[in-house]
Amino acid sequence: MIDTRRSFLGGMTGVVVGGMTGVVVGGLTYPASAAASTRKLRPLMATVMSGSDAYWQLVAGQFPVRQGKIMLNAANLCPSPRTVSEQVAQLTRDEDSDVSFPNRAKFNDLLQQSREKIAALINVSQDEVALVRNTSEANNTINNGVPLQAGDEVVLWEQNHPCNNVAWDVRAARFGFTIKRVSVPAAPKSADELIKPFEAAVSPRTKVISITHVSNTSGIRLPAGEIFAAARQRNADIYCHLDGAQTWGYLKLDLKRIGCDSYAASAHKWFMGPKQAGLLYVRQERIAWLWPNIVSVGYGRGAETTAKGARKFEALGQRDDAGLAAMGTAADFHNLIGLENVEAHTTELATALKQGLSKVNRVNLVTPMDHTLSGGVTVFSIAGMDRKQTAAFVDDLYTKYGIAGAPTGGVRLCPHTYNTRGDIEQTLRAVRQLLA
Repeated sequence: MIDTRRSFLGGMTGVVVGGMTGVVVGGLTYPASAAASTRKLRPLMATVMSGSDAYWQLVAGQFPVRQGKIMLNAANLCPSPRTVSEQVAQLTRDEDSDVSFPNRAKFNDLLQQSREKIAALINVSQDEVALVRNTSEANNTINNGVPLQAGDEVVLWEQNHPCNNVAWDVRAARFGFTIKRVSVPAAPKSADELIKPFEAAVSPRTKVISITHVSNTSGIRLPAGEIFAAARQRNADIYCHLDGAQTWGYLKLDLKRIGCDSYAASAHKWFMGPKQAGLLYVRQERIAWLWPNIVSVGYGRGAETTAKGARKFEALGQRDDAGLAAMGTAADFHNLIGLENVEAHTTELATALKQGLSKVNRVNLVTPMDHTLSGGVTVFSIAGMDRKQTAAFVDDLYTKYGIAGAPTGGVRLCPHTYNTRGDIEQTLRAVRQLLA
């Protein structure tokens, strides 16, 4: 039996060995489940051209996606490669087998290794990184941590996620500061069209600008660095926060270049990491200034807290030690594939998807075609369909064709590292057939 979705070009074929999917390279068979697949991944990748179809077929084979299913739901939840899920399972069994302090001491080192690896991925200091539970918690840490009072202003993008939008409304109701929501053109033609509305919203009273890097509802990508620079031209002391839920694990990020004061993201989305784990970056100069959202064991006092850096935001009580350790494993996986390769491949697939959808009758792209104004999130509407009918269309994509997307007012499809060109072609055929 041949698994065509995970078959390999250039002399590599997919097979099933002992009930497990495997790969044949040069006459040798490697099982694609259990640790053997990831242990053999590096030498296997050396046998194919980086970025080729064979390369991405090999990468796709590292994910336990069921045969016949196409996962295009990265904006909500990504599968983890086996190397990550196996690390979580192995370390969970280890901890459950001996919950003593001596046995669990190793998790402190594993946590620190995860922090160091993640800091390197985004070009920041490890002391500026807190490993929290998800984007919502990270955003709310900033929301509750910035000192604000009546008369102050906070500038938001209307397309922010509720944890970076409604959360500010709740706090404003308590403390009396003003919220300004910024709209951008539905079909932006240039970065300037996205920068100027935010620049115009900033006043001498503006204390915070909090935006989303890529919208989960439209797929529009804001030029965050340029927006923050323009805001600081009008108000040098403004605090700049960036919600990166839809970019961490997709873009090769340099947070120093972007110039944000803080950045929030989840490991379970494009980073393809463990669940209930996330990232909060806080620029060194802002750490002491921000109040913590949660205080528990490990927070410390006085100079002890200051010495912790961004770790002061990790005093969250008992955590999933195995999940935190596996964040470092996910970082290793990204480094093995190559951050540039991940970004280029995902952008290529999203572009092919948009180009194909633009030729389908009744389909109207919501996401800009220009990849500099968009990301991996692709959203489209269907003429003549209301929200309920659109949700039914998304359900049909899965039940009839095995394609997992999401209804967001429109139809949202998000390809990523584990997808191939063949997945996009199958998806376009399915959309055309459903609308025929």
